[in-house]
Amino acid sequence: MSSANVDPETVEDPIEYFLTDISYQGKSERTRDAYERVLRDFEQFLTANMGSIKEASHRDCMAWIHEQRAGSAESTVATYASYLHRFYSYMTQVGVFDSNPMAIVMEELDESIETDPARRDLSIADMRGLVDTVTHPLEHALVLTLLKTGMRVGELCNLDQRDLHLADDPRDDVALRPSLEQRPDSLYVSSEPQRGSVVNGDRRSASNKRRRDTVIPVDAELAAALRAWLDIRPDPVSDARPLFTRTADNWGERVTTDAVHHIVTTRARDRGWYDSGSNAAENVTPHYFRHFFTTHLRDRTGDRGIVKYLRGDVAEDIIDTYTHDWGDRVRTVYEANIYQLR
Repeated sequence: MSSANVDPETVEDPIEYFLTDISYQGKSERTRDAYERVLRDFEQFLTANMGSIKEASHRDCMAWIHEQRAGSAESTVATYASYLHRFYSYMTQVGVFDSNPMAIVMEELDESIETDPARRDLSIADMRGLVDTVTHPLEHALVLTLLKTGMRVGELCNLDQRDLHLADDPRDDVALRPSLEQRPDSLYVSSEPQRGSVVNGDRRSASNKRRRDTVIPVDAELAAALRAWLDIRPDPVSDARPLFTRTADNWGERVTTDAVHHIVTTRARDRGWYDSGSNAAENVTPHYFRHFFTTHLRDRTGDRGIVKYLRGDVAEDIIDTYTHDWGDRVRTVYEANIYQLR
């Protein structure tokens, strides 16, 4: 997003200014409309309470969010809050607003660890049993990446070759992202891809839902799985050079979320952990892997902030020490506590 300062006096309608800019940035009409609905509703709420969008405080934001809970699911409320946060973050960056009243609010609204008593509770030993059944290099790399990074299945599918830096890399023809050049054994998960948008020359079929770009450590176990996959991977069809490509039908095309879901649920069904007629909370799916990662890494580290950073739950403008010193904090804590699955 732009960091150029704008004269606030020239911006009569901040919402329209923001909507125009995200259109220029390539956001779809559907995304623009979703932002507009949420932001105009917040604006009407402020007007009814004798306030304005330029002068809203964090208490105004919290009051509006509280009002949304009366008729919306928590996941919907979290989405609305993220829209409002991104609006204020951007308008602060370009100099239209002085501060972001949502920054402090988002610290309290970060995606929480699910506590549904119906959710299946699998131990690390249980998960090792599942991983042992996954022998194909592609499927093994996919499953381990999900389990050891906590990324969403759409984020996994959106990874390109440039998003992986291995210290002992079998590839010699990949131009890495600049953020990875000095960070061997790391994965870069971008916040940019949106469903239907073109990123790195490739139209994406899934969205990354991160609040910030994230660099995630790759431990020795995951690095070995990724090298085994790279040694046998087919040449990609797309010029974007996706990291994970299909090896059966649609040879060389980017893997899809449906394909990854099938790989995981097939193994889970074999172990009695998946039944299409069961409550979603009881089934082991790629989304369950994210829950597994969050729960076990948080319990091992006792550091909620590091887990939030790795999951992509920390917004760009919230200052957190975890990203200032990569080697001393995130990687050290991660490598000391990440579970082994083979």
